[in-house]
Amino acid sequence: MTSDARLAALRDKHDRLDQAIWEEEKRSAPDQIALKRMKVEKLHLKEEIDRVGAD
Repeated sequence: MTSDARLAALRDKHDRLDQAIWEEEKRSAPDQIALKRMKVEKLHLKEEIDRVGAD
């Protein structure tokens, strides 16, 4: 996979997680454990995006 394709895949996953977080936060009783897990994963993706983008 080229770095451009990898970067696009990471950004897509980051965007999907962002949407999932937003939808979970809208619920009347959001699952705080799931939110924390998704936010941590989103942060890891952001760090990976920064690494791949810097190459």
